[in-house]
Amino acid sequence: MSHLGPLRRGVWAALLGQLLRPPRAVCIRAVGCHSQVAQAVLTSQLKPHQEKPNFIIKVPKGTRDLSPQQMVVREKILDKIVSCFKRHGAEGLDTPAFELTEMLTEKYEDNFGLMYDLKDQGGELLSLRYDLTVPFARYLAMNKLKKMKRYQVGKVWRRESPAIVQGRYREFCQCDFDIAGEFDPMIPDAECLKIMCEILSGLQLGDFLIKVNDRRVVDGMFAVCGVPESKFRTICTSMDKLDKMSWEDVRYEMVAQKGLTPEVADRIGAYVQCHGGISLVEEMSKDPRLSQSQRALQGLGDLKLLFDYLTLFGIAEKISFDLSLARGLDYYTGVIYEAVLLQSRGQAGKGALNVGSVAAGGRYDGLVAQFDPKGHNVPCVGLSIGVERIFYLVEQKMKASGKRVRTTETQVFVATPQKNFLRERLKLIAELWDAGIKAEMLYKNNPKLLTQLHYCEKTYIPLMVIIGEQEQNEGVVKLRTVASREEVTINRESLVAEIQKRLSES
Repeated sequence: MSHLGPLRRGVWAALLGQLLRPPRAVCIRAVGCHSQVAQAVLTSQLKPHQEKPNFIIKVPKGTRDLSPQQMVVREKILDKIVSCFKRHGAEGLDTPAFELTEMLTEKYEDNFGLMYDLKDQGGELLSLRYDLTVPFARYLAMNKLKKMKRYQVGKVWRRESPAIVQGRYREFCQCDFDIAGEFDPMIPDAECLKIMCEILSGLQLGDFLIKVNDRRVVDGMFAVCGVPESKFRTICTSMDKLDKMSWEDVRYEMVAQKGLTPEVADRIGAYVQCHGGISLVEEMSKDPRLSQSQRALQGLGDLKLLFDYLTLFGIAEKISFDLSLARGLDYYTGVIYEAVLLQSRGQAGKGALNVGSVAAGGRYDGLVAQFDPKGHNVPCVGLSIGVERIFYLVEQKMKASGKRVRTTETQVFVATPQKNFLRERLKLIAELWDAGIKAEMLYKNNPKLLTQLHYCEKTYIPLMVIIGEQEQNEGVVKLRTVASREEVTINRESLVAEIQKRLSES
């Protein structure tokens, strides 16, 4: 444009600048043109009236929403579980939903593929937590704590194939109880099993059984059966699937996929069929092959002591020594346990049907040391309650019984039969709220009385306070019992006391 005059060159430069200027929607500081393109795509997706012919509104696979009715049931379950934890002296704790990836990968090994990794954010590689145990161990090491009895309720995430009908999800809630510190053998372990029994009995889920084993017994069994030590963990992971797969399928995986010889697999198979009580523990202590392993004998000795304490707690009949129990997570070092619900196959009761694991845990004496720079160890034992599975079963029982669920806790509804009484209702409801009474009203200036009555009956609100012109002039209100539709007139000053009295009696 050198042949143009100065003025014309300025006009052309301005026009060219406008043409080359990026759209305002994407004029955001970014590094490189790729960021600008990405921002432009995002902006175009956010246009309010853009057509989305292939867009389906749904929750991600393996997750779900909980309706208000479901939340009522869930909160009651959680309240019972947490109350039990507190009864045993536990302190509450919360940890982040995600941790540094490197802190998680070494602790899960074979389950590493089930972790959800997050994209690089600010130079840190992060993953969603897989359970609540590893974050607890990290917390102990980071804060140099040697003793703690804690509970935690929170969501965890596992990238596995969900089975919604069985209460298995990719995002689910866990309730954990753990005892950290040096104590005499098997006393904390026995308390953990007592807690499991109290919770499962209190939730009235039906008959249940807690399977118990020891990782030292498992490792000893592998050793005397001829499993190479390098394959202990991977074979343990296969054995952990016995609650979902038959022994034949697990044996096939051990032999065909993990390189175990058929003879070694068959030796393991002879042991995993065994389950019983204290007598089986004593029998295995004298087993010609298993007794050759000092680790197995140590584990069996602790199990014998454990059954002694469980008998004193009065729960030994709920516990079964089960050699098929492995618990696939790598951090377990001692006693392990898992609770399963037993459902009878009809009223005749021909046997029992295992409907799944609802709680599990064990001893992990070396996990905290893996986080501590100096390798200081804090022995730990704990348990985790599977809330989703329990919730599924409780929900099914409620549906079968036809039991109704109140989604609110409203105790009193403030109503009026007349127009232009909003101010009086607002003053009245504020008085109830200030007295700690749970109260509601309709957000309308002039609601119809019939609409207000129907709302109370539909939401099962027990009491209704009615104020109108006549009541205001006389300094009284009407108090209505919604279920019986009985009404009484009481003095305005006595309203709060009368409501509190009725609520305490109900």
